[in-house]
Amino acid sequence: MKTKVFGVDGKAVREIELSDNVFNVEVSDGSIYHAIRNELANSRQGTASTKTRSEVRGSSAKPWRQKGTGRARSGDRKSPVWVGGGTVFGPKPRDYSYKLPKKVKRLALKSILTIKAKNEALKVVADFTVESGKTKDLIRVLKNLVPDERTVLILKDSDVMVKRAGRNIPWLGFLSFDRLRAHDLFYCKHLVVMETAAVKLNDFYASN
Repeated sequence: MKTKVFGVDGKAVREIELSDNVFNVEVSDGSIYHAIRNELANSRQGTASTKTRSEVRGSSAKPWRQKGTGRARSGDRKSPVWVGGGTVFGPKPRDYSYKLPKKVKRLALKSILTIKAKNEALKVVADFTVESGKTKDLIRVLKNLVPDERTVLILKDSDVMVKRAGRNIPWLGFLSFDRLRAHDLFYCKHLVVMETAAVKLNDFYASN
């Protein structure tokens, strides 16, 4: 499939061929779901912790005798049925991360790229950089390309100056062509891909 390449002034300058194996595949909703779920699970800290009855502070003495008081029997004040007692089956620190098959991850990314391309939410832009590293210079470029909405910019390499210029823009995120994240791609309103990154995406994902 062919698409236009825009300059930093927002005008189309030429066309580029995008691989149908990357930007025009059969969308797999299941793969997208599993990829996003995997990323969210892997990012969890897993530090939630509650105390059991053996860990809470309190006396182990029996509050009253077993029989003859008319009240329900009770063993100690650390019981889960008491206020301030332990928690039953509460969360403990654990690792939520797990591995997702590479083919599922790749299919999910290609499916999302296809969705963005079909919905005209994907825009290829000629390679540029922000030599000054200033936010206002990057905003000047982005205003010609996309509105001030949640946007992801796929870079051709690790451009430090572009990232420096964009770190103060709350609605802008950066991804590298070889380290895409399904969550960021799926939920962004606009996807801007540098021309070299688009070519690399063709080569990187088309054969898999």
